[in-house]
Amino acid sequence: MQRSDGMNYAPQGKPKPVVGRGEFPFAATALEHGHIYGMCNGLVEAGGTLKWVYDPDPKKVDAFLQRYPEARRAETLDDILQDPEIRLVAGAAIPSERAALGIRVMEHGKDYFTDKTPFTTLEQVEAARETAARTGQKYMVYYSERLHVESAVFAGQLVKDGAIGRVVQVIGTGPHRLNAPSRPEWFFKKEQYGGILCDIGSHQIEQFLFFAGCSDARVVSSKVANYNNKDYPELEDFGDATLIGDNGATNYFRVDWLTPSGLGTWGDGRTIILGTEGYIELRKYIDIARSNEPDHLYLVNGEGEKHFSLRGQVGYPFFGELILDCLNRTELAMTQAHAFKAGELCVRAQLAAERVE
Repeated sequence: MQRSDGMNYAPQGKPKPVVGRGEFPFAATALEHGHIYGMCNGLVEAGGTLKWVYDPDPKKVDAFLQRYPEARRAETLDDILQDPEIRLVAGAAIPSERAALGIRVMEHGKDYFTDKTPFTTLEQVEAARETAARTGQKYMVYYSERLHVESAVFAGQLVKDGAIGRVVQVIGTGPHRLNAPSRPEWFFKKEQYGGILCDIGSHQIEQFLFFAGCSDARVVSSKVANYNNKDYPELEDFGDATLIGDNGATNYFRVDWLTPSGLGTWGDGRTIILGTEGYIELRKYIDIARSNEPDHLYLVNGEGEKHFSLRGQVGYPFFGELILDCLNRTELAMTQAHAFKAGELCVRAQLAAERVE
């Protein structure tokens, strides 16, 4: 697993198939972001059969096939879309192109699994919503900072079990290492990447909705800035926002591309979940100056103080649940309304953001 570069961070878990070999064929396309590897890892570990891969860049496909030699190289995207066996198409396109790809996939009667952020404009949100409703297909999103983090999965279980009472606030920090020379051109073009709140802010908004049990929220304030990367004038290397959920819970989050070189991983992602009867802190990728291992969870409630080291202990149930949802037309992994609402709110936070000079 790549720990120094978040763009190529692809967690691997223990195989836990929910279907037999060949029962859930899926395909990968649009290999613009390294998250496609994490997406495919999760699906394969849950029993999915990776049948096809397509990208117009043969070098990207060559690298992909080294990791997944069982996949077949498709000559065109239509090879995938016309294959009646394919149940789901996973893609990590340029962010501004993710909605159009998803609409095309759904129009061909297949479910879609996209990297975050799922949208860069409100028009894309509405077009995807309409297509999903009309076709009955799924538009699912890889919100990896919750779905592919064992401490976050365990936190969800604790909240569900009432370990901290009613959740009233979620605070999130999502710092990332820039590694500018390794980034593609689109990463520095705002029209294509969508802005920092739209991009990596999507993780923070999604986990707020999930942990606090909100079905909707409003953006109270948001800010963006480029403090330290003037060579890339369209890049935003800092952003934050405050939201209020429809159930009264509140959220503050901060995201940035300012991770120092001395940190032992690509970002010191943290989440604090405050409840009426306790609180949880997640140190997702590192516990600085104490442990270089990921997935630390701290719980404080009426029973006392506890520390959990969760690497390899919890797994990633989302992917098996997603496969079963696609087969059974259920919504156990994530509701369609939740996936769309998180994507919509990150666009709204971006559009409302004050630019700090």
